[in-house]
Amino acid sequence: MAKQLAITFLPFLPLLLFTSITEMVEGTKKTYGVTDSNTVKLFVFGDSYVDTGNFLDSPSYRAPYGMTNPGKPAGRFSDGRVLSDYIASFLKIDTPTPYSLKNSSNLQYGINFAHGGVGIFETLTKGPNMTVQIDSLENLVQQNVYTKQDLESSVALVAVSGNDYTAFLVNNKSITEIKSFTETLIKQLSTNVQRIHNLGVNKIAIGLLEPIGCLPQITVVTFHLACVDLLNLVSQNHNEVLLQTVKQLNEQVGKSVFVTLDLYNAFLSTIKMMQENQDENLRLLNPLLKPCCNGDGFKNSCGVVDDKGEKKYSLCDKPEDSFFWDYVHPSQNGWNSVYTQLQSSLGQLTDKN
Repeated sequence: MAKQLAITFLPFLPLLLFTSITEMVEGTKKTYGVTDSNTVKLFVFGDSYVDTGNFLDSPSYRAPYGMTNPGKPAGRFSDGRVLSDYIASFLKIDTPTPYSLKNSSNLQYGINFAHGGVGIFETLTKGPNMTVQIDSLENLVQQNVYTKQDLESSVALVAVSGNDYTAFLVNNKSITEIKSFTETLIKQLSTNVQRIHNLGVNKIAIGLLEPIGCLPQITVVTFHLACVDLLNLVSQNHNEVLLQTVKQLNEQVGKSVFVTLDLYNAFLSTIKMMQENQDENLRLLNPLLKPCCNGDGFKNSCGVVDDKGEKKYSLCDKPEDSFFWDYVHPSQNGWNSVYTQLQSSLGQLTDKN
């Protein structure tokens, strides 16, 4: 499963709840024969929150993923569109081609390098981490698929980190060193985004870490009725360090190259708004933090069937009323609401300063 807080995280919950906060506190544009001198391009790096089809062996290629849009599985970890689709629409371009399809598709709108389950470092899922994803862009520039001018007029989207925390907790069996891990993680993220800028991209949007204590795989311990606020402290610390780092990077280059997208508060605000609009009786029967595609027990088995073809998951009646699609990923409705919250920040991506 892609971008997930592994089930093995749950045994550490009691320890986390009793750990002090201080311990926790991360010219011509040519693309494969297509010439376009005006279109902005979008280059996407990250994990399943922005992957649009690179994880070819994932559940995202099985029903019911994609049931809302386009009506069939489309390699997205949602019932429909994901964050990168909405960012592309904001830029008034088509969604960039997944890197896995680069030899058979038009690349005039950019490329999506994101891969479900990966991170800044190596994680629990095999796939290209962020460094490898940037290597792929650099190779395309060296091959003259994209020119320096292409990159200078384009935008990069970076959404990554959640899987790094999962891998850290699983591999280390401890949360006591999570603060130092956050610093190491963001130091490498800083190196990565500077590298994207050095390749020529002058606008780079970096997503803050979502409130991991609100993900259904965690809120199962509250019967999906409430977020685990102490777990959200990990996200808060990560975001504080990242915001300071981005400020320093912009000061170094002397302009606003790096823009942050506040996924943390966009998630919380959307969840709160949807809860307030939800019928009280429905809230008890189908709490908002419960995924629409609900797996068996603690497993994120959305899209999984057994040897007899029997589904190992159940679906809610109205995906459009759900914020979460599965145990980790927002629904199309959820992402649309988050995107609405982010639009004021997205305006900076088209600012020439």
